[in-house]
Amino acid sequence: MTKLSIYCMALENDNLKTIKKLNYLPVGLKNDNFSGGWFRDNTGDNISKKNAYYGEYTWYYWYWKNLLKLKKKDEWIGFCSYREYWGSNKKTSSTKIEDLVLNGYQEEWNGYNTIIGKPISVGSTKISKVLKYGKIALLRNPKAIFSKKGRSIRWQFDMFHGNGNLDKAIDLLPDSDRDDFRHYVRSETSFARGNIFISNSEKIIDEYFTYIFKWLENCEKIFGFNLQSYGQIRMYAFIAERFLPFWFKKYTKFLEWPVIYYDINKI
Repeated sequence: MTKLSIYCMALENDNLKTIKKLNYLPVGLKNDNFSGGWFRDNTGDNISKKNAYYGEYTWYYWYWKNLLKLKKKDEWIGFCSYREYWGSNKKTSSTKIEDLVLNGYQEEWNGYNTIIGKPISVGSTKISKVLKYGKIALLRNPKAIFSKKGRSIRWQFDMFHGNGNLDKAIDLLPDSDRDDFRHYVRSETSFARGNIFISNSEKIIDEYFTYIFKWLENCEKIFGFNLQSYGQIRMYAFIAERFLPFWFKKYTKFLEWPVIYYDINKI
């Protein structure tokens, strides 16, 4: 029987009961107020001290270095967070989280080796936010104020995470991907949010983490860690979030799957 193991990342111990009810594997990030029963990103080979900047990727680093080698051949490995879950493919009128989220391997995945989130459009950004945060970004792409078609991934990143920062990161990519990804962020108007994926391939997971962490480490030489505001402090997580769907689409046989937002702290 094919097995699906989903690691659910959270910041508070209060989320443990709900995560376990879903039969997910609880991962505690950043804080030290977790009880027993959690995987932590601050043991073994880790970069936990970078969590404020790397977000989910301090756990990904820990999994890559400490746990990936134990993955079973017929096991699918997935990741989600306490607010962004993989959705169930079952129709239901229920509002209970256990009825809304993915609860096992799906036959539709046959023939694929990677599951990524269905993309969300960046074009729905409210004009008030565009005018508040995106004045400089509009100078680089003025048609974005009049047309949603002008609101590319690059434009949205400039607006919320620092004008030109994504371009600086792209300059550090290998030749094989630099131009492709540059075109991608300038032409695409949606991306899969949440920095999450599912895969049945140890090789693919290892290749992605090897690639992304080398790139992010190179980015540290430009951006460092003296960053201000939420949008820039988590710079490395946001860069990786834009790159993740590009990489999996280019290098794997992927299937897009629904991602739902559900705050378990409000249960």
